[in-house]
Amino acid sequence: MKSNRNLSRGEARRLGNVALIALMLVALLLLSLVRARFSPIDKTGAAIKAEEHEAMAMGKETETLAAADQAATSAAGASAEAEGGGETHPKPAAGASSKPVCYESSRRSDTCEAAGDVRVAGLAQTVYASPLEREWKVKPYCRKQDAFALSHVKEWSLRPLPGPHCTVNSSATAFVLSTGGFTGNLFHDYTDVLIPAFITARRYAAAGEVQFLVSSFKPWWTSRYLPIFQQLSRHEVVDADADAEVRCYPRVVVGPTFHRELGVDDDAAASNTSMAEFRAMLRGAFGLERATATPSGDRWDIRRRPRLLVLSRARSRRFVNERAMVDMAMSLGFDVRVGDPEASSDAGKFARLVNSADVMVGVHGAGLTNMVFLPAGAVLVQVVPFGGLEWLARGAFREPAAGMGLHYLEYAVQLDETTLSEAYARDDPVLRDPASVHRRGWDALKAVYLDQQNVRPHLGRLKNTFMEALRMLPHGRLASEDEPS
Repeated sequence: MKSNRNLSRGEARRLGNVALIALMLVALLLLSLVRARFSPIDKTGAAIKAEEHEAMAMGKETETLAAADQAATSAAGASAEAEGGGETHPKPAAGASSKPVCYESSRRSDTCEAAGDVRVAGLAQTVYASPLEREWKVKPYCRKQDAFALSHVKEWSLRPLPGPHCTVNSSATAFVLSTGGFTGNLFHDYTDVLIPAFITARRYAAAGEVQFLVSSFKPWWTSRYLPIFQQLSRHEVVDADADAEVRCYPRVVVGPTFHRELGVDDDAAASNTSMAEFRAMLRGAFGLERATATPSGDRWDIRRRPRLLVLSRARSRRFVNERAMVDMAMSLGFDVRVGDPEASSDAGKFARLVNSADVMVGVHGAGLTNMVFLPAGAVLVQVVPFGGLEWLARGAFREPAAGMGLHYLEYAVQLDETTLSEAYARDDPVLRDPASVHRRGWDALKAVYLDQQNVRPHLGRLKNTFMEALRMLPHGRLASEDEPS
């Protein structure tokens, strides 16, 4: 009787373990189904590999689909190895049409692509496509980890057919992107929209031109940059959200691909997608004459003198001693110009002013984005405000300068050169311990060191920086011959 009771207890324990394992398997199956239905982007890396091995083991995939999935996995793995800066390319399935897919094209962007029967209903922010097995959703703006930016970007859906009938047919590739987010700030205009648009449009050059379908359309913004869009496409730019047509295309891409801040990855150069190509495109768009910072061969030409452009600011981070800076630079032989990017409503006119310069100096801010118009071999001088902001200056403008073929110099504002020293006591953490302000978050940092600060560079130190810039130019030798002793 005792042994029989022990046997019953053991059987009960085993039955309980079996039931627990079965429950876990059912829960895992349900979780997989839910993720497959609602995931906003495709899986990458180890997740795809694990699912492939499981699928092959269970015999649920055909050889064709397994091969296509393996190709997608390899591309996703390469993107991960490049720290999110690279681009994954979905491989087409066998047959006349490619398999639609949404994927993480970089650490900052999600992209969806489809080919076959594609119908775009802009009023509904919806793309209908066949073949397509399930619905996908994406916000076509390159700042996907910034919730505030994405709150100003409309979400688009890709859905399987059937859908509405075509009212307009085109042989172009439809390219859906958003001008919501942070557009209106020059830096974000280029790094979040224009350069990614260039990268993506160039990918489809071999398949014909793209047509831009712009969501969160801003008429003034599109008008400002229309010359750039016209360089990338001969088709009209469509206000997608207000478009009552059902536009049909052979293929569509929803969401541009991001590479890096104000830049293009080096490995993209083979497909004529590089910062050199982007800058050449800008010269065509805005009628910029100078590709390189080369002085005129005419010794009587004023262009034989190097030109310095001082970027002026009307609000925070102003040069308090701007007039004295101009006089000092002129004494070194510079032909000096002063311009305020925010005061110019004509993008082309200001681009031509920047292109005429050999050296451009400005305090850290969106205005320095105008470096994209400088000729190769020119010098960018970034004045970094007080407050431990070198890391911010490096990522925004120092690192992109090399990819544009520009020389780069940095002038770091010291305590006695900032107006913050007049607003705070010497022992205040703002002056004594900027790192403590940084630890309070971006809003605190911005409120103090970017919004409250103006600068007064020491003319002696700044003169040394300008003289170093001269030595970097072909003009340097010519200017030094006339430099006062």
